[in-house]
Amino acid sequence: QRPLLPLYSGRMAKGAAAKARNTSRKVRHGTHNKVVTVRTKTHFYKPKTLALPRNPKVVRKSVRKTEAGLQRMDKYNIIRYPLTTESAMKKIEDNNTLVFIVDKLANKRQIKSAVRGMYEIECEKVNTLIRPDGLKKAYVRLTGDYDALEVANRIGII
Repeated sequence: QRPLLPLYSGRMAKGAAAKARNTSRKVRHGTHNKVVTVRTKTHFYKPKTLALPRNPKVVRKSVRKTEAGLQRMDKYNIIRYPLTTESAMKKIEDNNTLVFIVDKLANKRQIKSAVRGMYEIECEKVNTLIRPDGLKKAYVRLTGDYDALEVANRIGII
C-alpha cells in the first residue's frame, strides 16, 4: 500500500503563518477597534435608503382609471337601488318623498340629476345621510306635479 501524503508539506510561508497567528488571536480575544462617531446635532436623522417604485403582483382595484381620471359617475352608478322599508313607504305616502341607496361619493346635485334622468321626474330637494353600515341614503322630495306613490308604482317599489 502507498502511504497517505499530507495535504501540505508542513511549512507555511512566513507571511501566511503570521496572518494565521493574528487571526487565531482575534478569534480568541476578540477585536477592540470600536469607533465612536461624534454627533454634532441634537436630532437624529434616519439615513436615506433606496426607495424602489411599487411593482404590485395583484391589481387592487377592479375598475380601471380612464383618461379623465377616475371612472365617470353616470346615473346608473349613482343610484344603487330604492329602499322598500316600512319607514320608506311612510315617506312615500306622507311626504311625497322617494328613498334611495346611492353611491357614497355622489353629491346632492348628482343624485338630483340622476333621478331626473332615470325616472323622468323633477325633484324639489335631496337630503342625504350616511348610515352606520357605510351606505349613503338619499331622501328625494318630489315637486307637487308628481305623486311619489305613482312613481314608486311605475319604478316597481310597490
